[in-house]
Amino acid sequence: MKSKYVLLTSALLVSMATFAQKDELKAAEKAFKKGQAQEALELLKGAEPLMGNASESEKAQFFFVKGNALLELADKKVEEDKNRSLAAAAYLDLIQAENASGKSKYSTQATQSILTIKNKLIDGAIADSKEDKFAISAKKLHEAYLLDQKDTLNLYYAASTYINAKEYDKALKLYKDLKKINYSGKETNYLAVNKLTQQNDLFKNAQERDRMVKLGTHQQPTTEEIPSKRGEINKNIVLILVENGKIDEAKAAIADAKRTNPEDTSLILTEANLYLESKDFETYKKLVNQVLEKNPNDADLIFNLGVISANAKNLADAEKYYNQAIKINPSYLNAYINMAALKLEKEGVIIEEMNKLGTSDKEMKRYEVLKRQRQDLFRAAIPYLTKALELDPKNTDVAKTLLGVYSGLEMTAEKKALEAKM
Repeated sequence: MKSKYVLLTSALLVSMATFAQKDELKAAEKAFKKGQAQEALELLKGAEPLMGNASESEKAQFFFVKGNALLELADKKVEEDKNRSLAAAAYLDLIQAENASGKSKYSTQATQSILTIKNKLIDGAIADSKEDKFAISAKKLHEAYLLDQKDTLNLYYAASTYINAKEYDKALKLYKDLKKINYSGKETNYLAVNKLTQQNDLFKNAQERDRMVKLGTHQQPTTEEIPSKRGEINKNIVLILVENGKIDEAKAAIADAKRTNPEDTSLILTEANLYLESKDFETYKKLVNQVLEKNPNDADLIFNLGVISANAKNLADAEKYYNQAIKINPSYLNAYINMAALKLEKEGVIIEEMNKLGTSDKEMKRYEVLKRQRQDLFRAAIPYLTKALELDPKNTDVAKTLLGVYSGLEMTAEKKALEAKM
């Protein structure tokens, strides 16, 4: 008899808890509908300890009210980023609960809210990136990916943005995630100019684009091929491992990448850079020759060899490769910019020596020699800077560098003419 009494008491306690939980849920939902989001969340806190024994439909209702209340606070700029993330988590829990119950009452609206949150995260990430808040931007992009893991482009951008933030360990993790899902990023974009906005619009396929051109709303249809990003992903994994001093792991990563992408010359370039970092010059030269044999007229490849050589302070080789890239492609903007940078690189050493000189006759003579050397550097850089500015007239960095060169050479007329154009 005593055991029956205990069982009866337990059943009554569970029943009372269920009623209390339902009352809290109803009160929270009512508060939210009145526009009292914060009060709704407080009421839900009271119901939360009881949710373990709740039915899946009650859990879905709980998460629905919670997500809505958090999203409303986020929209009112109350701890916006935090509440938006918490709202997204609540909606995901809601969908999981309804999938378990087999009933779908709130999932459609929750899915729409998740999409809204995802778009807000992406917009916020873009705004943060423009203000150089790269770490915050990358976090938002990663959160956007976790909300919609079919949209893998956000994972790629998150990894790239962590590189900009110099948070290499976080970037490495996301790059490895990209490798696990075999991300390529290779695609074809179908574009046409919108007559109303004069901007390129992106279409799902060529048929849809061509239909809009025929209707007369768009013009100038173009097709843009986006190359695979696997080479870049593998390269960045290796570079981060090298940065962390994990040379053997980096070599293993390159070997693995080459097995899956044997024709990707960017991997050979990355491997060459790896051996350059470890001072294995013979292997480096061997790999460089492999690259050139595969693509002797690939301006991008030869330009990258120039970058690798410049980073290794092998300026003669860097100049040779940049000039070769320009010969293949006379409109290669970055080759002109990097050539100018090479010419001007020695200026720092000259300035340092000039600043140390005194006023004796011997030192003044040395000063004049150094001054002429500096001016020679400026003159050598002018053709590359002017060509770069011709190719990209809105490039303010090139324009400012050229202004500095004109100033150093006292070329007043040229400086004023360039200032007028700017």
